[in-house]
Amino acid sequence: MSSDSNIFLNLEKIYLQHIRPQWLKSSSILNVLRLDTVHPVIGGNKVFKLRYYLQDAHEKSHDTIASWGGAYSNHIVATACACKINGFKSIGIIRGERPAKLSHTLNAALDYGMELHFISRADYNKKILPVEVEIDKKVYTIPEGGYGPLGAKGAAEILLEVPDIESYSHIVCAVGTGTMIAGIVNAAGINHQVIGISALKGNLLLDAAIRYLVQAKDKLHHLKLFHDFHFGGYAKKTPGLLQFMRETWNDAELPTDFVYTGKMLYAIKHLMMNDYFESGSKILIIHSGGLQGNGSLPGKALPF
Repeated sequence: MSSDSNIFLNLEKIYLQHIRPQWLKSSSILNVLRLDTVHPVIGGNKVFKLRYYLQDAHEKSHDTIASWGGAYSNHIVATACACKINGFKSIGIIRGERPAKLSHTLNAALDYGMELHFISRADYNKKILPVEVEIDKKVYTIPEGGYGPLGAKGAAEILLEVPDIESYSHIVCAVGTGTMIAGIVNAAGINHQVIGISALKGNLLLDAAIRYLVQAKDKLHHLKLFHDFHFGGYAKKTPGLLQFMRETWNDAELPTDFVYTGKMLYAIKHLMMNDYFESGSKILIIHSGGLQGNGSLPGKALPF
């Protein structure tokens, strides 16, 4: 990683977007922290979760980075791009057999120079490095989704980008591995409720994964996870979800993706309409990026 690279420090493009969708109750405030604007590929939470891993790899003199992900993983393509920018070779260890046609995401990773290895789901679940990777390269490994203390350390810095953070009653984000929300819980104040919307169906291990990364366990009392807004499972979508995403764009010019942020915002709408939020709530939404995933949709599926 070159000493003058500032891709992980150049955060001036982050801003707060105030939105008032039709379903928002008049007494509440809804602001979106637009992390997606930092970089077209490494934007969102990836710019924070990858930062300390790449710094650690550089300090330990590694020249190759390997990580795990599925065929539509935002983490895989972001890692590939970040490695190219910062002078690392990259290896993606992809869940499942190599398909006849690669996904939009994996083709993008290839374009950034990532070497792809496809392994069985059984080996993937054990996070086994392919033998040829272990023999041929001295690699630094980043866990799937950036999960781990270094990822959570970077994610904790997200709240530093929010002016007057203590004025918010709720902080809401989508959840995959739990890395980002663990960092947010670590950084949150005593008056914040942190709400996570799981993108996975039936992820019974999520609570333990988050708990492991939260430094002050008493802060877990401020955390609430919802598991019912996955729309069929990870990366699954319905016509209703896509229509909601179009309405969100038309209403607020806020781009979302069907894996994470679209489902998160839909969950906020549902909770708002069912009186989960108290009158006068001030809600901060973390836009975690991931818009590249929409590239797998037909060209005119979304207006943005």
